[in-house]
Amino acid sequence: MTVAVVPRRDATDRITRMFAVFTGSGYLFYLVLLLPSIVSQADRAASPWTPVAAVAVFGTGMLFGLSALTRNGTLLRATGGLAAVTFLVSVATGLSAWHGPPLTDGQGVWLSAFPGVASLAAAASWRPAAAFGYMVVACAGVQYFNSVARDPAMTSPLIPDIAFTIMFCSLFVGAAVMALRTGRILDSTLDATHAAAAAAAASRARTVERARFDAMIHDGVMSTLLVASRQGTTTSLSAQAAHTLRQFDGLRAGPGSDERFDATEIVTHLRTAAGDVDEGLVLDIRRTPGSEKLSIPADATRAIGAALAEALRNSLGHAGPDADRSVTVTLAADRLDIEVADTGRGFDPKAVPAHRLGLAVSITGRMAQLSGGSAHIDSRPDDGTRVRLGWSGE
Repeated sequence: MTVAVVPRRDATDRITRMFAVFTGSGYLFYLVLLLPSIVSQADRAASPWTPVAAVAVFGTGMLFGLSALTRNGTLLRATGGLAAVTFLVSVATGLSAWHGPPLTDGQGVWLSAFPGVASLAAAASWRPAAAFGYMVVACAGVQYFNSVARDPAMTSPLIPDIAFTIMFCSLFVGAAVMALRTGRILDSTLDATHAAAAAAAASRARTVERARFDAMIHDGVMSTLLVASRQGTTTSLSAQAAHTLRQFDGLRAGPGSDERFDATEIVTHLRTAAGDVDEGLVLDIRRTPGSEKLSIPADATRAIGAALAEALRNSLGHAGPDADRSVTVTLAADRLDIEVADTGRGFDPKAVPAHRLGLAVSITGRMAQLSGGSAHIDSRPDDGTRVRLGWSGE
């Protein structure tokens, strides 16, 4: 059986949003810090390069930060890439727009103050090799721009300036790349863990089916043959044999079978599932008018029973030794509701780590995949836990 898992980016996207906020804040900080230099250098470049470049560079950078609020990973990476490209385009166009006079006060062009911030936007949006390549080009570009814009008497050697800028920016870009790599590793690990859990659940389902087949052989075939050997052909034997053959037809039909459980069979299955986990537990069965008409597909009944068993296992493992627990089953004409409750220590469902799969895969995930199924977990620390499972035929 192949288990399909949709690749996740939860951790990667969270880290990317963090860097987006940090980078957007950096653009805002540099705008405030460099505004006097931007104004003073405006007459040294062809109009309207300075205002257009300033609005484009700082606008796209802060847009990258604001896009973190959308929690849209694709938009986040797109705006980060746009901010990075805009910075580089502004450096290239600034070289052709600059006409002097040269800068003589020891300062550089305003774009040369923050190539590392633009490189962070690239690191959050592109692969590491592309991000580091961008950083080298951006650092070399702004330092070359400085060498063109400054008075030759004030210009320091170009190569050492480029090397220093690259080394300085590498600290921040390297940290961003490593953090994002950690997020991707965490996401892939969780994908593998969920796939393993789903495969284990499928294996458990096959084991249950084998046990069901063995029980059918014992209770149906062997029982029928034993009666035939002792009593010969009778009306009851014919009925028993026909019933056993119908059961085997249902098995042969596989997952697409139209086999269904009636109300009595449903209750029996749920009692068996609960008893496998806690032998002393007594189910509280409540029947509403018309509940005798309830009929649920066999596969759905087994999935509900498995979710019930997992809820009980979680309660036994985490509620504490002094906890009382109960299972209430309510049957209606077209609906089944189950509540698994305990008086244990409880927990905060939102604080459950993603790698804890008992809830995510075996209960809520299983019921979410079930047509007509639902699951709701209500718990608070020191206030017990209530797991509600439901199936509706409407």
